[in-house]
Amino acid sequence: MFDSNEEACWNSDQPVRVSELKVQFQGGFSGKTCKLEGCPKDGDLAKIIDFYPEDSSSLQISFNEAPTVHRLKIVFENSADFFGRIIVYSLDILGERAL
Repeated sequence: MFDSNEEACWNSDQPVRVSELKVQFQGGFSGKTCKLEGCPKDGDLAKIIDFYPEDSSSLQISFNEAPTVHRLKIVFENSADFFGRIIVYSLDILGERAL
């Protein structure tokens, strides 16, 4: 995820302070109402922010600066598509290791 390799998966046991969420959808298949959830190491997931992507193919930056978390979850609550389909072309989660 952090090495720009599409086959890589990121997994870490270290706390991270997320600073940006960049997402690119296929036009017509975007999430309309989304939320980012996160939690500390032994905590329960809690909402960090709601975000509302545009229905376009452009890269979108959804927020700046979130709390320090060990886990993140993106929830797509509904879709711009009539059948509920969502197509994500690119997803970047940017941040730094929290000490």
